[in-house]
Amino acid sequence: MAMELAQAIAAAKNGDKQAFYSVYQQFIGRVYAVCWRLLANKQKAEDASQEVFIKVWQQLPGFRGDSSFATWLHSIATRTAIDLWRQEKYLRLTDSSDEQPELSEQSVACSSDDAPLEQAIQRLPPQARAVFVLFALEGYQHREIAALLGIAEGTSKAQYFRARQLLQEWLADE
Repeated sequence: MAMELAQAIAAAKNGDKQAFYSVYQQFIGRVYAVCWRLLANKQKAEDASQEVFIKVWQQLPGFRGDSSFATWLHSIATRTAIDLWRQEKYLRLTDSSDEQPELSEQSVACSSDDAPLEQAIQRLPPQARAVFVLFALEGYQHREIAALLGIAEGTSKAQYFRARQLLQEWLADE
């Protein structure tokens, strides 16, 4: 499997669209999950996922393999979703209509035991959700999150604490 992936990546780097499609098929679920958790909207997550793979196709010839392909792809996915999240945050500040996140989305691969947690994460306020996902699920440190989201490190920590409090309350109620 790892050898097949390495061969597909090498072929895709040389412009083989079929090989790239194979790579896409293998990683689209993970990419979509990251985008959906950060954006809390099916359509936006789908758009972000497609944008990720466009970027990957464009940047693939420059992929040197210093890190694993999955790590490199994950980094592109996270940054793309965060860029869209920032755009949405700006639009929310300029548009008074606050839309609620979609809570019924079940496309993200998770066991039925995780479904209440996934749904609760989607209910979090946007900044608290972004910080929680990046820190607790994606493994970023608060200083990295602060830089990615354009907030202070203390704000990142406070939003994480807020997200944990809300999740604990909501999950205790169930």
